[in-house]
Amino acid sequence: MATGGEGTQGRLEAIVLAAGFGSRFGGGKLTAPWQGGLLIDGALAAAIDAPARTVTVVTGADPKVAEAAADFFAQCGASDRLRLIHAEDHAEGMAATLRAGIASLPADTAGAFVFLGDMPLIPPSVLPLLAQALAAGASAAAPTFDSQRGHPVLFGAALFPGLLQLTGDEGARQVLRTLGDALALIPAPDRGVLIDIDSPDDLEMGMG
Repeated sequence: MATGGEGTQGRLEAIVLAAGFGSRFGGGKLTAPWQGGLLIDGALAAAIDAPARTVTVVTGADPKVAEAAADFFAQCGASDRLRLIHAEDHAEGMAATLRAGIASLPADTAGAFVFLGDMPLIPPSVLPLLAQALAAGASAAAPTFDSQRGHPVLFGAALFPGLLQLTGDEGARQVLRTLGDALALIPAPDRGVLIDIDSPDDLEMGMG
């Protein structure tokens, strides 16, 4: 279990966006059964593995998510690293969830990993590489596979004001578009950085 080191990497945080209803799934997506646990467990496990001090899980539409996160962190012996934040305006879309998470971070945070709750197959080995890229001067870092940018994205603190201005359901894409070479793209070992779960069929196949 990584908790970060000294300097910049010792002041990183992780956020798991878990406030959506999962309408295409039919609701209750993040607490649906997945590989012996719940779907959200995969994202939580990756966030725990990140070189971050704490993991902020942003909840919203599904009241079961907070309990599921607390149970998973307890099973991992990591309850002291869990922060639960409820996004009151989660119905607005992903931007509201992201704003709630960013706004809740400690003032000295140097960067934040942003995980999506419906992406359960993130390869842990890419996470320290993202942190290294930020420490080396990148404004943000993201994994890539097969020429596609994936998740999680690690945002440096200088980008937080822009993230707090986002609206709607697009998330942080518009912030990332402006970065050019200041966005470090890190090759990932597998396509887990691209796989999200949208439908029950995705769940049954174990992929998106």
